Amino acid sequence: MSDPRLPAAYLQPGVSSFADFLAAQAPDLLPARRAVPPGNAGDLAPHGTTIVAATFPGGVVMAGDRRATMGNIIAQRDIEKVFPADEFSAVGIAGTAGLAVEMVRLFQTELEHYEKIEGTTLSMDGKANRLAALIRGNLGMAMQGLAVVPLFAGYDLAADQGRIFSYDVTGGRYEETAFHSVGSGSLFARGALKKLYRDDLSAEDCVTVVVQALYDAADDDSATGGPDLARRIFPVVQVITADGGRRMADDDVAAIADRVVAGRMVRPDGPAAPLTGPTTGSTTGGDAR
Repeated sequence: MSDPRLPAAYLQPGVSSFADFLAAQAPDLLPARRAVPPGNAGDLAPHGTTIVAATFPGGVVMAGDRRATMGNIIAQRDIEKVFPADEFSAVGIAGTAGLAVEMVRLFQTELEHYEKIEGTTLSMDGKANRLAALIRGNLGMAMQGLAVVPLFAGYDLAADQGRIFSYDVTGGRYEETAFHSVGSGSLFARGALKKLYRDDLSAEDCVTVVVQALYDAADDDSATGGPDLARRIFPVVQVITADGGRRMADDDVAAIADRVVAGRMVRPDGPAAPLTGPTTGSTTGGDAR
C-alpha cells in the first residue's frame, strides 16, 4: 500500500542523480531556476574570494581565506568557503557566496544520493563531472553577475593520489597538476605556489605552503583576507588522504599562520625559492615556516 503522505514519484525507482530528480519534481528548488530581476545582480550579494589547493605524496590540501566582500565593503570576516563534499573530497567556493553554498549542499546531497541508490561511491572523475553539470545549470545566473566558480579536490582511491579540478562558469572542467587557485586573489596565490611548491612536501609543509600563498594573495588583493591576529580568524584547511578527509583543527592552523606571520616580520616578501633544486632540511626555500 502506498504512503499517502508522499507523491508516487518519491516511491518509484529513479535515476542516481538527485539533481535530475529535483529538476523533474520540484525545479523551483534548484538555485539556478529562481527568477532574478533584469540587470547585473552581482554587486548585491557577498562574494567569496580566494581558494587554493595543492597535492602532496599521499593526499591533497585545500584552504580558503575567510573574507567575503560586497564591492569595496567587507561583508563578512569569518565566512567558511571550504566544505567536505564526501569522505574523500572537498569543494571550495569562489563567486556569489549564497548561491555557492546552496550549490555545495546540492552537490553533497547528489553524492550521498548516488551512493545510496547505486551502493557504491562515484569515481573521482564522476564526482568532478557531476559538479560540472551543476555549474552548467547556473549559467543563466552567471550571465546576470551571480557566478559560482568552485575548486574541487580529493583523494582518488583508484589512482592512489590527490587530484585537483578547476571549472569555468559554463561548466568546463579542467584537471590541474600539483596546485591551483581560484578567486580574486588567485593570480598572486598561484605565483606564490609556483615559488614554494615541491612534489615531496609533507602534509604539514603542504599546509604551510598554501597558507603562505593565501598570505601573498591577501597582501596584494583587497578582497582576500589574511590571517586576522586580533580576532584569531585563520584560513579553513581541509586535508584529504587515503584515510579520508578532515578539517584541520583551528589551533593547528593558527600555529602555522603565526609562524608565517612571524617570518614575514623578518622577510616581508616571503621565503625565497631554492635556485639549485631541492635541498635537505627544508621544503620551502629555507624559511617558509
